[in-house]
Amino acid sequence: MLRFALLLLSMTALAYARPIVRHIRSTHEFDRLMKKHSTQTGLPVIVDFYSDGCGPCRMIAPIFKKLAQEVEGKAVFVKVDTNALHELSSRYGVRSLPTFKFFLGGRKVQEFSGAGEQQLRQFTQDIIQKAEWENVILPLDNLVSYYGQQDASKTDKDIQKVYKKCVDQVKDNNPEKLCVGAVARNLAKSLKKKYGSGPEFEKRFLPEEPSTNEQSSDKQAGEGSGDSKKTNKGNSDKPNLHLATKEELLAELESRLDAERDAQVEEEEDDNAEFEHGWEPSEWPERVTIIGGGPAGLSAAIYAARAGLKPVVVAPPMGQLQGKGVDVENYPGLFNVTGPAVVSLMRQQAIAYGASFEADVVVGIDASVRPMKVKTNSSLIETHSIIVATGAESNWLNVKGEYEMRGGGVSSCATCDGHIYRGKHVLVVGGGDTAMEDALVLARTSESVTVIHRRDTFRASNVLAQRVSEHPSISIKWNTVIAEILGKPLSSPTSDGENVDLDAPVEKVVSGAVLKDVYTGEETTVDVDAVFVAIGHTPTTSFLEGVVEFNPEHAGYVLTQGTSTKTSVPGIFACGDVADSIYRQAITSAGSGAAAALDAERWLSEEGLGNEESEFEAELLADIMANDGRRSGEEYNVYEEAGGRVSGMKESTGSEL
Repeated sequence: MLRFALLLLSMTALAYARPIVRHIRSTHEFDRLMKKHSTQTGLPVIVDFYSDGCGPCRMIAPIFKKLAQEVEGKAVFVKVDTNALHELSSRYGVRSLPTFKFFLGGRKVQEFSGAGEQQLRQFTQDIIQKAEWENVILPLDNLVSYYGQQDASKTDKDIQKVYKKCVDQVKDNNPEKLCVGAVARNLAKSLKKKYGSGPEFEKRFLPEEPSTNEQSSDKQAGEGSGDSKKTNKGNSDKPNLHLATKEELLAELESRLDAERDAQVEEEEDDNAEFEHGWEPSEWPERVTIIGGGPAGLSAAIYAARAGLKPVVVAPPMGQLQGKGVDVENYPGLFNVTGPAVVSLMRQQAIAYGASFEADVVVGIDASVRPMKVKTNSSLIETHSIIVATGAESNWLNVKGEYEMRGGGVSSCATCDGHIYRGKHVLVVGGGDTAMEDALVLARTSESVTVIHRRDTFRASNVLAQRVSEHPSISIKWNTVIAEILGKPLSSPTSDGENVDLDAPVEKVVSGAVLKDVYTGEETTVDVDAVFVAIGHTPTTSFLEGVVEFNPEHAGYVLTQGTSTKTSVPGIFACGDVADSIYRQAITSAGSGAAAALDAERWLSEEGLGNEESEFEAELLADIMANDGRRSGEEYNVYEEAGGRVSGMKESTGSEL
């Protein structure tokens, strides 16, 4: 009976379930959604403009979904793929990814770019509070009753005039001509200040009642089983398709497609890929914790998992290889495949052998205790060994205008943001493989690409350098650096009548750059729409300061012992770009990741650190068997344990006993 009840509850929950985060398929669908929540629910709409090839987009995706679950029913969360929906990204001026825009009543209230969890949470709470505050209506009857109590000298005409003034100030989404929202609040505030109390409000939007599949079926059955008169009457508002005009036919088709899409959304299941195979805290320390999710970290995860160590990989889903929009051509066995696809396959392989993942950022390591402790933004992992494979972060120019316009045309990820500047003029700064790859990616969609390099030859591989030099859409400026990045104000007029904060900083977008010749010092100004910086990377090892020794000849790189991956701290191993200051290739990183896993496995064996949970279970079982009081060799009879009862058994079984 209990199982039946639980099954019934689960089926009911499925019937009411809707996707936590809705993926927009078309501009028409987006506009319908905005209209619905502006006029029917009053819920704020939070939009994530993203791209599959964008590392920061992948990093913030699980946080976006988790936040949607936390505030379910208070806001609507949607995702817009900017690669598929250029019109929407252009309409709302998306210039960097990810970009989050917050809408209420069809109006944009706030926005920001970047993978900032605190900003996302704060802006979400702010717009939810704003939506709840504005979800009021002041009916005319309430206003008449209020004046009857507070100021009987007011005539009906006077009250109508006050009400009409309130209605006229509500500019958007008010087809019923009502006194609602912030305008109604302000009117009540003024009346309270004058008379000592204000009129009573009512809720403008009430929570939606979800429709179950059973209700939908009953409704359809009722429509089909009703008498013909009732059916004809119910459908009288629909056009007769035989006599309909072309416009009516198109309108009916659009209506039916909308209804079909809504039905599909109701049946959609959430994409839980970001949360599958997630790490779950245990009473026992982990044997191997891998910090980093690039080729080095995932290679280590595959080797450690195949060795039965059940590694935990702690890393946000982003990295250098994730941002490669061009094909990976220098990794043996891989052909016509991009960086994100390579990482995805590595991850799937690690999962298949038993690795688990924690999508978080490591902020510190405590190696003074054993087991060691890995601290993240939201968890604490105890572990016997650690493999550091955090890779490197992009370097910046540190010139005037660069920091202020990050997200407004200044970027370090051509794959993430390049398509936003389709048909525009862009600059790429750098002379290595990354700069060449970025230039080739941008040349697919941009009007022109200019590569700025401070020397007269590229450091990049000959193949990439030759492709860039021969590309008709790419030009090169040798012996040149950027002295300043120029910007223009981003116009964002307010149409909702709200006050503008004059002290707020003016948002700017890239409009040009000042170029300087390294020999003559001559400066020239060029008009461009974006600047992509690709001047190398710095190892992501700041969380290891004071924990392990660093290479004295290469700042930021972890010092390893000889040809191994061992660091100065027993049990901590380093691989990939955090320890390799020379090659820094995906394939060499993958090789060093495998070596780190082998070193960690050997070290655990030497220290006698096995699977403590399995060993404890085996010892416990042995103790139970040893203490059950039976003589050695004596057989166990389950029916003796039951007191010799054989009632209710088959007669043949009972006779045998």
